[in-house]
Amino acid sequence: MPYSDWFRRVASGRETGRPRARKSMLITGISAAVVVIAGVAVLLVGPGKTTLRTTSVAASRPMHTVHPAPALQVRSVTPGSNSPGVNGTSSIEVGFSAPLAADSGLPTLSPSVAGSWRVDGSTATFTPVAGFPEDTTVTVTIPAGSAGMRSAAGTKAGAGGYLASGFTRSFTTASYSTLRLEQLLAQLGYLPLTWTASGTPVQPSDTAGQLAAAYTPPAGNFSWQSGYPSVLTSFWSEGTNNLILTGAVRAFQSEEGLTMDGVAGPTVWSELLKAVAAGHGNGNGYTYAVASKALPETLTIWHDGREVLSTPANTGIPVAPTVDGTFPVYEKLTYQIMQGTNPDGSTYADPVSWVSYFNGGDAVHYFDRGSYGWPQSLGCVELPESSAETAYRYLSYGSLVTVTG
Repeated sequence: MPYSDWFRRVASGRETGRPRARKSMLITGISAAVVVIAGVAVLLVGPGKTTLRTTSVAASRPMHTVHPAPALQVRSVTPGSNSPGVNGTSSIEVGFSAPLAADSGLPTLSPSVAGSWRVDGSTATFTPVAGFPEDTTVTVTIPAGSAGMRSAAGTKAGAGGYLASGFTRSFTTASYSTLRLEQLLAQLGYLPLTWTASGTPVQPSDTAGQLAAAYTPPAGNFSWQSGYPSVLTSFWSEGTNNLILTGAVRAFQSEEGLTMDGVAGPTVWSELLKAVAAGHGNGNGYTYAVASKALPETLTIWHDGREVLSTPANTGIPVAPTVDGTFPVYEKLTYQIMQGTNPDGSTYADPVSWVSYFNGGDAVHYFDRGSYGWPQSLGCVELPESSAETAYRYLSYGSLVTVTG
């Protein structure tokens, strides 16, 4: 068939076959047109002549559509948001809506402590080496975006799987246990009691174990050292604040060079755990004193469970009595000029020595009197010189002095 006839049949739809391959042919009398046949033959037609050339046209390939992985979501955070009283040694867990990628970003903690994150499926868990201290607000920040949390599906797809937006959650650790404070002070010799653990005791050098015990004390038993009067035992209360504990905290603060306020704050706990680890116990022993206003007036001192002094004493006259109660020693001076105002309005400036202040301006000290055993002072507990020196040696900072009668 002539090429011109074949071309017309193709144009009219009656011919579908492919012509014999020819690299070039002239055809006259056909209007200008361009026809692509089966994606391989191109016919170029000009006025008065037509040139048919064969060429190769690549077939189009189907486009590949990338479907990103679903956005990652946070399902849970433990401890819960704004939770109070959390054990600072507990693990922190963040649960997500899908398994995490091996190279996913990780949450951050403020304040930071030593520890490590571990990813297991859809959960990221932080395990501290020791833990957070008491009364601390801990903030967990969960990052988003390309540098943040990402699912394993997102990594596989090459797109998506990120946390849509980052957020934070906070919780507050509990206060350390008063019971554990008593246990440690007893172990270090600051109490007139001993404490024995029921099971395996926490090793002094086990920092993490000691911190965990500060939140959750181990089981054990207190026992009184023999020899102390019953009035002292009446002040004791296991697991709650009491006079004996306050005096012991003051004694510890004095030993460690801290401010003696009798309050076991963060600094006291920090130094206490260091002292336990170093085995630094109470070098002064435990002392208790009772000033009796029953005639004849006396001062009796017990040290480490035995009576070491019983001496005549003078307490305050009726217009300036020595106040009844129990108080810890807070200041000690070997000598001073004690100044004040007498009941008649006159002033005094008296030299005194071996001074142990226990309640405001009231102190145990030496003052020269013709006799002892009845009310003569303006509130202090006056002693003969030799007795005052002995009392000064035993009465350390934090020692309790009871005035009764």
